[in-house]
Amino acid sequence: MAPAASALPAPVAAAFVKQAEFCRLFAAPLTAATCEAAVFALDSSSATGRAVIGWRGDAVPDALMMRFTGGCNALVRAGRAPELAALYPPAPLSPVAALVDAIRAVLADPLRDAELCGWLAGPPQTNEVARSGVLMPGLMVIAAATALPLRLFELGCSAGLNLNLDRFGYDLGGRTAGDPAAAVQLQPAWGGPPPPAAEVRVVKRRGTDIKPLDVADAKVRERLLAYVWPDQPERVARAEAAIALAQALPPPIDQADAADWLEAQVAPQPGAVAVVYHSIAFQYFPSATKARIAAHMVAEGEQATAAAPLAWLRYEMDDASVAALPTLRLTLWQGGTPTEQLLAHAHPHGTFVQWQG
Repeated sequence: MAPAASALPAPVAAAFVKQAEFCRLFAAPLTAATCEAAVFALDSSSATGRAVIGWRGDAVPDALMMRFTGGCNALVRAGRAPELAALYPPAPLSPVAALVDAIRAVLADPLRDAELCGWLAGPPQTNEVARSGVLMPGLMVIAAATALPLRLFELGCSAGLNLNLDRFGYDLGGRTAGDPAAAVQLQPAWGGPPPPAAEVRVVKRRGTDIKPLDVADAKVRERLLAYVWPDQPERVARAEAAIALAQALPPPIDQADAADWLEAQVAPQPGAVAVVYHSIAFQYFPSATKARIAAHMVAEGEQATAAAPLAWLRYEMDDASVAALPTLRLTLWQGGTPTEQLLAHAHPHGTFVQWQG
């Protein structure tokens, strides 16, 4: 049975509870229950518990909760946590107390405790593939407005799976796009009118991440899959297909601070639109990095023309509340005053899109 009180500091416990609410709201009840179980299963008797109790950062922006649940999922996927595996899909959802007992059993083993604790050391990088179902219609808006091919620059690209977004297939409110024969097919639940019927022609693609992942490495591939919520096997299948595509057609990725890289890489050039984009990543950038990115986009936007446009496509959370939906926003510079558009509200994993554009 779960204890009456938690050993976690109140702000950390509250962060796990808030993440549980978020997961449950977005159809991941097992991941939600795992977050709730962590509140009671973690204490000073394990290295993992001590690391969480003594966490020096802010648990929410650090995504501490997803580090923990990703580590649990990794142990299950590796066959090293049968106590947890018995409670994972396809098993029926278990009470939180059963998950508390299973987590404690895993942490009682020093080797597995050390392995799980290791997952707390780095941020999760889900590289959610279905987010391309939100980004692609934004690219279609840019293509329709400029009638030019696109040069893509992705910030916080992780393994670069969504740098291949034009190579996926789409049904966007009845509007088809991309490759109809692609192994990755995206059809988000759609509300509102379809996006414009515009061909997206990509002539360059490049991304950056502070800690990029190389999908040629089997351990990296497994790490990516461990962060996909195990409640949602369709997401796992999409990730596997996108990883295979990235292995076959690896996009170029640089390891760098996003602002440093942007300032060195991105400027308007005649004959194509320079498109800077990111998805559920900006919130994790340092404040100084975010300010420099915004300043660079404005400065370069002032140099843009109809022949050399600049676009900034942002699929991000507008605020930190559990109920808030991410928005897709576009700033387009083509000379003169830039245009600002709220294109959509969308599920954080791209499950549904409420199109405004």
